Amino acid sequence: MELGFIGLGIMGAPMAGHLLAAGHRLYVHTRGKVPEALAGATICASNREVAERADVIFTMVPDTPDVEAVLFGENGVAAGLKSSASDPSGRVGKTVVDMSSISPIETKLFAKRINELGCDYLDAPVSGGEVGAKAASLTIMVGGPEAAFERVRPLFERMGKNITLVGGNGDGQTTKVANQIIVALNIAAVAEALVFASKAGADPAKVRAALMGGFASSRILEVHGERMIKRTFEPGFRIGLHQKDLALALAGARALGVALPNTANAAQLMQACAANGMGNLDHSALVRALELLANHEVAKA
Repeated sequence: MELGFIGLGIMGAPMAGHLLAAGHRLYVHTRGKVPEALAGATICASNREVAERADVIFTMVPDTPDVEAVLFGENGVAAGLKSSASDPSGRVGKTVVDMSSISPIETKLFAKRINELGCDYLDAPVSGGEVGAKAASLTIMVGGPEAAFERVRPLFERMGKNITLVGGNGDGQTTKVANQIIVALNIAAVAEALVFASKAGADPAKVRAALMGGFASSRILEVHGERMIKRTFEPGFRIGLHQKDLALALAGARALGVALPNTANAAQLMQACAANGMGNLDHSALVRALELLANHEVAKA
């Protein structure tokens, strides 16, 4: 297939690489330098050119305003879709797939604007971080029409393992916000437990090993707990990005009249990290906020 990919950052580059490795012709555009691993792709001068040349256009950028700019800004995807409209019905028949993590409300508006151009729109945010992107084991949560989902499913299967059509446009993003709530609260729980154990004089590495065999075991305890102990906070998923996702959760909660007290607390802990210059660290570094409050650093293994 003729595929386009816009946004080749930590997540986007390996995801695009899997599509290229599958033998598809790939047209790419990104703000930075195109990675050497994507040397087989065709570099486009603009997002518009990507949309003109590809049948399915993927976007993977940081935030809601970024997606809006990519889609509807000057020389954006929408302009490329318009210039591709050639049949008498005016239906372009292309599909735009946004895999960023953004506002569910804005997503519905973006989908409507793309639909008006005669194209399908899928919101398909992912979970699994850089490790999942590289291993093609991402969880992909999709919102949009079933027919479009089935057309794109073989491409999703090149990038992920757990692929679910949740519902209509916006439902994929709603699911991702729910995912980020769960992840943030689990990181905070693991961080509190390890700070407590370490402050009490126990070896946090041994505490973690013991907990891994019980009901408290979790993927967060396994991966992020190890990072907290070994102090390996190089970003797989940055605190700054998780802050953005929790802000989406809290904004949605206000609109729905829902109380999310624990989400608000986790957001404040991440804000404390960001205020201390740690916004670009991995979100497991949330433990640093609790360490500052306790005046105690979790001991290294």
